[in-house]
Amino acid sequence: MPAVGLAVEWEKHAVTRTYFMIKPEAVRAGLFADILKCALANRFTVERLEMRTFTPELARRFYAEHETRDFFPDLVRYITGGPVIAVQLAGENAVERLRLLVGKTNPADAAPGTIRAMFGSSLQENAVHASDSDPSAARELGLVFPG
Repeated sequence: MPAVGLAVEWEKHAVTRTYFMIKPEAVRAGLFADILKCALANRFTVERLEMRTFTPELARRFYAEHETRDFFPDLVRYITGGPVIAVQLAGENAVERLRLLVGKTNPADAAPGTIRAMFGSSLQENAVHASDSDPSAARELGLVFPG
């Protein structure tokens, strides 16, 4: 698979960490290797990687900000429905660069060449999750990779 065309020359920033998750439908479809290649081709380093299945408790804690939303029970059921690939990525300005690489939440709105445009199929089954801020990355990494 060629490198994704979104590689951008960034000003030098300190190396930071972010959480990246390949969701159950992409794992089931065997897309995880191609998705990881996209991250590696865009100057991210994999520091931790684990295949795991979220428990309902972890899913509720992970998506706590959506707890009052109507779709919350479906979200918990979906993310606990199969294994995910949980990844700690490192790189310069990691959160912002990964968000750019991942693309908009809805694959139909994601720019060509982004992970969600290439691998996502719907708003919920959009192949991946990426932390949306440095504080979210720290919280999510702490939940998924405790200690």
